[in-house]
Amino acid sequence: MRAVADLFPGYFALVMATGITSIAAHLLEMSWIATVLVYLNVLAYAVLWAMLLLRLIRFFPRVCSDLADHARGPGFFTVVASTCVLGSQFVIVKGQYEIASALWFLGLGCWAVIMYAFFTAMTVREDKPVLQKGINGAWLIAAVATQSISVLGTLLASHFNNYTQPILFFTLCMFLIGCMLYLMLITLIFYRFTFLDITRETLTPPYWINMGAVAITTLAGARLILATPDWPFLGEIRPFLVGFTLFFWASGTWWIPLLFILGAWRHLYKRLPLTYDPQYWGMVFPLGMYTACTFQLAKALPFSPLLAIPNVFIYFALIAWTAAFLGMLFTFLPKRA
Repeated sequence: MRAVADLFPGYFALVMATGITSIAAHLLEMSWIATVLVYLNVLAYAVLWAMLLLRLIRFFPRVCSDLADHARGPGFFTVVASTCVLGSQFVIVKGQYEIASALWFLGLGCWAVIMYAFFTAMTVREDKPVLQKGINGAWLIAAVATQSISVLGTLLASHFNNYTQPILFFTLCMFLIGCMLYLMLITLIFYRFTFLDITRETLTPPYWINMGAVAITTLAGARLILATPDWPFLGEIRPFLVGFTLFFWASGTWWIPLLFILGAWRHLYKRLPLTYDPQYWGMVFPLGMYTACTFQLAKALPFSPLLAIPNVFIYFALIAWTAAFLGMLFTFLPKRA
């Protein structure tokens, strides 16, 4: 019961990371890896939902306290993103649209509740922390959650028959809302990076979402570009979609070297021990997402030279996922006296 009471709100990033790594592996024809990760992800998703529901029933005040917390609250957006990434996994890897549709509607409902509950709580809270303590990379999961709704909805649109165009209109709007959220939040985070003190303890793995959020934005844009035959209006704005999507992909690519350098500064120069933390799934997800989004962008433009990147990056994603998974398993082993 202690594990339920203390459940880290962002633990659903495990499902996000596993789902997108599976999708990336499938796109690069590593079919057996993709399939194994589907089953692992379904198990992880079911366990986490069971724990979350039990926590809502038994420890509701703690859930509310977490949601109103500047540091822990953004973690709840992983519930939305994980639901939609799992749905995308069912579409792309398994071709099961009925399950994916149910997950999309569940994700959309969770998005509406968490999005407005969180930002309302942040707005009306009286004892607000200073920016230096109140914001971190996890805030960008709000943009990730929004783009995950867009990605899965675009994948499903053609399977809703007479509702294809309304759904594509909705997913286009969600894409634009996700872009808005990223541009607003990354401005504050970049200011935090460059003008306020950063320590090895505060430079946590969720800062990788700086890149992961633009990677999933790229994926959402690429999926919309690929959906242009299903709605003529998307064809009319295709130049805008291509330019905006490429802008976000270039932004994500710019972040990667800096994040690796800062990671080396944290663990090698500042000698912070490298031990497992649930937040490390927030680092695995961007690596898998960058692999998948670059593959889809190369297909959407089309520009085949870009395919050289996912052919290499998939191994970074797989190594990072394996390291995080083994670290998680090790924490569950009984400790010797």
